[in-house]
Amino acid sequence: MKPALVKQCVAEFIGTFALIFVGVGAIHHLGSVPGGLLGIALAHGLTIAVMASATGAISGGHLNPAVTFGLLVGGKVDSKTLVAYWAAQLAGATAAGLLCAGLLGTAAVAGGTPDIPQSVVAAAGNAGPVVSTGQAIVIEAVLTFFLVFVVYGTAVDVRAPKIGGLAIGLTVALDILFGGPLTGAAMNPARTFGPALVSGHWNNHLVYWVGPLLGGAAAGLVYGRFLIKDSK
Repeated sequence: MKPALVKQCVAEFIGTFALIFVGVGAIHHLGSVPGGLLGIALAHGLTIAVMASATGAISGGHLNPAVTFGLLVGGKVDSKTLVAYWAAQLAGATAAGLLCAGLLGTAAVAGGTPDIPQSVVAAAGNAGPVVSTGQAIVIEAVLTFFLVFVVYGTAVDVRAPKIGGLAIGLTVALDILFGGPLTGAAMNPARTFGPALVSGHWNNHLVYWVGPLLGGAAAGLVYGRFLIKDSK
């Protein structure tokens, strides 16, 4: 592996580690607090904002396999970079999950793993999913489309306003405000994989790969293959 790619992977590892570490901790502390969704959204969004800004000049600040995949589809990274970035992102997420388990307990990591919540149906006296698996995939795909579209529009496009990771972080926050109660609004396979691997909480895990990768690919096609190309 070339030295430059090693440095890029270290940056991706650190940035992804930060997202999962703060995300799990925020859910653990705020998940049962009234109005806690706003705090959880801000915790994730602010972490992405600062870490995408800090790593942007090194690796592009992807911190998300779906973002890297969207950039591959849009022709902005090659397959070698994608494999290396995915390995670094998943390793960072797993390391964060392990540290959170040591500090907060495995149950906290399981609770911080995105999943489809269960809603109690009072009349029937039983519980059921808030959304179906298919609906969850669509929600994750749409939310991730927004995220990767904003990555293109504020970080990749040469015409992009130079505002660092702020817009990307704000997109993560607004996505969580909508999707948090429905799917956990992962938008990021690493956000689910690391905590799941550590805690053994694999419920609906496929949703958090299929949805984000579809959404990232769609954004790569729309922005990377159409909007950017059309502007030349």
